[in-house]
Amino acid sequence: MLRALKHHWPEYLIEAWGLGLFMVAAGVVGTLVFYPQSPAYQAIADPFLQRVVMGLGMGLTAMIIMYSPWGKRSGAHINPAVTLTFYRLKKIAAWDAFFYVVFQFIGGLLGVVLVAFLLQTPFTQAPVNYVVTVPGKQGAIVACIAEYFIAVLMMSMVLFTSNQPKLERFTPFFAGCLIVSYVIFESPLSGFGMNPARTVASALPSGIWTAIWLYFLAPIAGMLTAAELYLRMIGPRKIFCAKLYHDPLYRCIHCGHLIHWHRPHLR
Repeated sequence: MLRALKHHWPEYLIEAWGLGLFMVAAGVVGTLVFYPQSPAYQAIADPFLQRVVMGLGMGLTAMIIMYSPWGKRSGAHINPAVTLTFYRLKKIAAWDAFFYVVFQFIGGLLGVVLVAFLLQTPFTQAPVNYVVTVPGKQGAIVACIAEYFIAVLMMSMVLFTSNQPKLERFTPFFAGCLIVSYVIFESPLSGFGMNPARTVASALPSGIWTAIWLYFLAPIAGMLTAAELYLRMIGPRKIFCAKLYHDPLYRCIHCGHLIHWHRPHLR
């Protein structure tokens, strides 16, 4: 554990920064789009167009994080479900997976707290409510099913494209496009969580824990399902690394690229 912290702490902090930035963007864009007194809300009153704007904001933010130098270094998981899936695939060491998840939760929460401090009531009160994720009118079961399937699709895309030499550099772009579509079309069903740390980051300060179980169960189960399908259809030898985009210019604590010390003991 101490060795992992000593050598890999920059990657852990990057994971916190990544989800923190994502939550800052979610909070700012969400307030601009959904707060009734916002000029953007008054200019775009149609719920569908509001979701389009929100989706574009979140999709572009995700792409910026993944394509950034820091994102390329850590692999830009910024999601415990992603990290746990790569751990299942034996592409990330146990202590690295543990600290990735811990710092994702910390970063997401700090991002929400920062937005709450800066924007205050417009962000913390209804209808924005800390951009909390709650089931739609169809209920928790429908929300759980929806969260499960979007997680399956996201991880399936990540595994397929990130392990294709001609497609790997487009993985962040495809992920961003999926996020845009999820916000537009899926968010009315579940609020679009697909990330336990993202959901807790909003739930903790807001005190809104509605159907919190599904925002843990569905994303993790969905991404693990995608991993199992990939293993059975394509095989473990076709999984290169735990990074969403493995840029050779940046060190990799997962596959050892540009690292000159031995790390099997960390597994």
